[in-house]
Amino acid sequence: MTLASRLILIAALILSIIIPFGYYLLGEKKKGRYKAALAVNIFFFFGACIIGSIMMFQGADVQAADAAAEAAASNATGLGYIAAALVTGLSCIGGGIAVASAASAALGAISEDSSVLGKSLIFVGLAEGVCLYGLIISFMILGQL
Repeated sequence: MTLASRLILIAALILSIIIPFGYYLLGEKKKGRYKAALAVNIFFFFGACIIGSIMMFQGADVQAADAAAEAAASNATGLGYIAAALVTGLSCIGGGIAVASAASAALGAISEDSSVLGKSLIFVGLAEGVCLYGLIISFMILGQL
């Protein structure tokens, strides 16, 4: 599907929504006009969907050969992106849980004895380091893709 056909499809979908309902919302309060606007919207929406599906399936034989060649590469790339996302997300969740526990304990300890400020900040910093390690690993994974 070429860029021009995609732009035409997107423009048709946007116009099919904006024109009828915009006309209705700008002051037309009659029920008959609303039904007509809804009918026009449905006509243009499904018409644009049919035209878009026809445009997508043009040249399907050429795309089938390209899709078979790209399938192996896309699987590995997709799994790499999933791995990078999981590493970042899970390390940040674990780091957040650790910071929540360490910071609340540190605040309680500091309120009783202010001399433990340095020691408590080290533990909070170590908990934040978990997030940074996960982010570094995800950058390493993305660098290999």
